[in-house]
Amino acid sequence: MTDTYDVIVIGGGPAGYPGAIRAGQNGLSVACIDDWKNLDGGHAFGGTCLNAGCIPSKALLESSELVHRAREEFAVHGIKLAGIEVDLKQMQARKAGIVKASTQGILALFKAAKVAGLPGHGRLLPGRKVEYTGLDGNKTVLTAKHVILASGSVPTPLKSAPVNGREIIDSWGALELGSVPKRLGVIGAGVIGLELGSVWRRLGSEVVVLEALDAFLPMADGQVAKEALKHFKKQGLDVRLGAKVSGASVKDGVVEVAYTDAKGPQTLAVDRLVVAIGRRPQTLALLAEGTGVTLDERGFIKVDDECRTGAENVWAVGDCVRGPMLAHKGKEEGVMVADLIAGHHGEVNYKTVPSVIYTAPEIAWVGLTEEQVKASGRPYKVGQFPFLASGRARAMESTAGFVKLIAASDDDEVLGVHIIGPMAGELIAEAVLAMEYSASSEDLQRTIHAHPTLSEALHEAALAADKKAIDFPNR
Repeated sequence: MTDTYDVIVIGGGPAGYPGAIRAGQNGLSVACIDDWKNLDGGHAFGGTCLNAGCIPSKALLESSELVHRAREEFAVHGIKLAGIEVDLKQMQARKAGIVKASTQGILALFKAAKVAGLPGHGRLLPGRKVEYTGLDGNKTVLTAKHVILASGSVPTPLKSAPVNGREIIDSWGALELGSVPKRLGVIGAGVIGLELGSVWRRLGSEVVVLEALDAFLPMADGQVAKEALKHFKKQGLDVRLGAKVSGASVKDGVVEVAYTDAKGPQTLAVDRLVVAIGRRPQTLALLAEGTGVTLDERGFIKVDDECRTGAENVWAVGDCVRGPMLAHKGKEEGVMVADLIAGHHGEVNYKTVPSVIYTAPEIAWVGLTEEQVKASGRPYKVGQFPFLASGRARAMESTAGFVKLIAASDDDEVLGVHIIGPMAGELIAEAVLAMEYSASSEDLQRTIHAHPTLSEALHEAALAADKKAIDFPNR
C-alpha cells in the first residue's frame, strides 16, 4: 500500500467499486476503502447490494418462486409432484454461495484494473486526505488528487419498533432466518417490504404488511399499483394501508405490535417483525471537520448534476446523494465520475433510471407516471396491452398484468413505460433504451419483435397508443 493515489474511493458497494474499477481502467492509481462487516465478523466488498440486499434477496425470491410454482402451477403443465418439502438450510446455503461468488469476483476485478482494495474504515480529512483505519485498528493517512465518497445507506430505524436482531429484525435479518416463521409482520409496503413479504409468504408464513400511507406504492403509476395490490392480496399478503405503528413489545418470543388505522387502535401478534420503512444515507464517521463537504436537511451529501461536492476534487455517488437509492443508478454515477476525473465525457440521464420490484408479478417502470404527465398539462396518449393476450405469457402460465406506454400527443415522444407482469425487470430495458434516444411510440411500432416473445407486449402497447394494436381489441 502506498500513501498517495490519483483516486481514493470510500465505499466498496455498487457505486464505489465500479467507480474504482473504471478509474483503474482509465490508467489512474486507485484505492478503494470499504468497511463492510458480515454477520460472522468477516469482510467482503460489495456493500449492502451484494452482501445483504439485491443479490441475496433475488436468490431467495427465485427459490421461493420455484416452491410456489411447484405447489400451485406444475400440475397444469402435467407435472405431478408429491410431498414437496422446503429445505431452508439448503436454500440459505445456496444464497450464501451466490453472495460469496459475487463478492469474491470484485477482488478479481480489482486485480485486473490494478485497484488496491483496502478493507477497513475511510474518513475524509481536509485537503483530500483520507484517514484509513485497517481491520487491525492501525491508522494511516492517505493522500489523493481526487476522492469519491460512496458510503451507501443503512436501514431507517423506527423508534416505536426498535430492532433487537431476534424477534424484531431489519431487512438483512429477514434474509437470514433459519426457519419459516408461522406469523410474519412487515412494517413498510415499499420495495423491500413487499419482496421480503413475498419470499416468506411463498414459503408458508402468514404475512401481514403494515403501511402507514393510505396509498399503495405511491411512487408507481396508479393503475399499476392497483393491479399489483390485487395480485398480492390474491397471493395471501395481508396488506393494511393507513396503519401507523405506535409500539412493539416482545413477550415469550411473540411480538405484539400496536398500530392505529381508520378503525382505531389495533394490535397484531407475530413471531417475527421486519422493519422495512426505507433507508437513509450512511455518513456516520465519514467526514472530519473542515472538509468542505456539506449535507442537506435529510442527511444526503450535497452534489451537483455531475456529483461534485462543495470541496475541490471531492465527489459523492450512490445512496449517500440525492436521487433514487438504486444500485444501477449508483453504478452509473461511479463510472461517470471516474470518466470525468480522467478527462473523458461522463453523464447520467436521471430521466431514464428504471425501477424494478422483484415480486411476482414483477413491476418495472421508467419515466413519468400517467398522474405526473397529467399534472404537467402536456397532452398525451396511452397504449396498453395485457399479458393475457400474449401467446408466450400464456405458454408460461404467466398472464397477470400488462404493459402501459405513455406518449406525448404532440410529437409522439415516449414519456413513460410501466410494466407489471412476467420478466418486467428485463422488458423495461427496451423502454429505457427507447427513452434514452428520445424515441417515439411510432419508433417502437416499427421495431420488429420476435414472435412469440414477452417483448411483443411492449410492441403492442406502442401500437395501442395509436389504436393500431393487432393482438388485442383497440379501445
